[in-house]
Amino acid sequence: MTLPDLFFYLYSGVCVAAATMVIVSRNPVHAVLFLILVFVNAAGLFMLMGAEFLAMILIIVYVGAVAVLFLFVIMMLDIDFKQLREGFFEYLPFGLLIGVIFLAELLLLAGGWVIHPTLTKAITAPIPDNISNTEALGMVLYTRYIHYFQISGLILLVAMIGAIVLTMRHRVSVKRQNISAQNARNPETAMDVRKVASGQGLQDADAAEWVQ
Repeated sequence: MTLPDLFFYLYSGVCVAAATMVIVSRNPVHAVLFLILVFVNAAGLFMLMGAEFLAMILIIVYVGAVAVLFLFVIMMLDIDFKQLREGFFEYLPFGLLIGVIFLAELLLLAGGWVIHPTLTKAITAPIPDNISNTEALGMVLYTRYIHYFQISGLILLVAMIGAIVLTMRHRVSVKRQNISAQNARNPETAMDVRKVASGQGLQDADAAEWVQ
């Protein structure tokens, strides 16, 4: 067994074990920590494949931003997990159906070379030898798949707007900006001319008017 084979089995074994712990962990903080371990080992697998850009993205974006954000949100919010698990059995058939669909897609993806032996060669584009993997990925992503890239960005934008709309709560005590009311203001409603006697402050004048 060569050294790359040893690292492959090491990274893949730890990755599968950590992914299993993400699912079975009862503590959500522990689940996020195991998720970070999955990302780190997946980055190691990408490095073995020569895809250093994807490995860097996993470490910087997913481990450094997304997973850490999940960890801080879970630790800061007081989430009642017992209430979240109340409808578990109600949605269990739907979840199993989605899981079966995902499993079928993974099996088709893994066994695609058996169904269509030339499939793996048909989806690849020739890459020049004098450029790096990062430059080759950018050339393919922003030329051939630019429309899919833009569509994915729109989907993420819609998901972000939907999350804001679903979680936003209108409070009565919070002052909010009314654009239409501000645009409809005129000099009569925008200014209040007060006559204050000499030697008398504005607060004293208000108090005198209130007494009268």
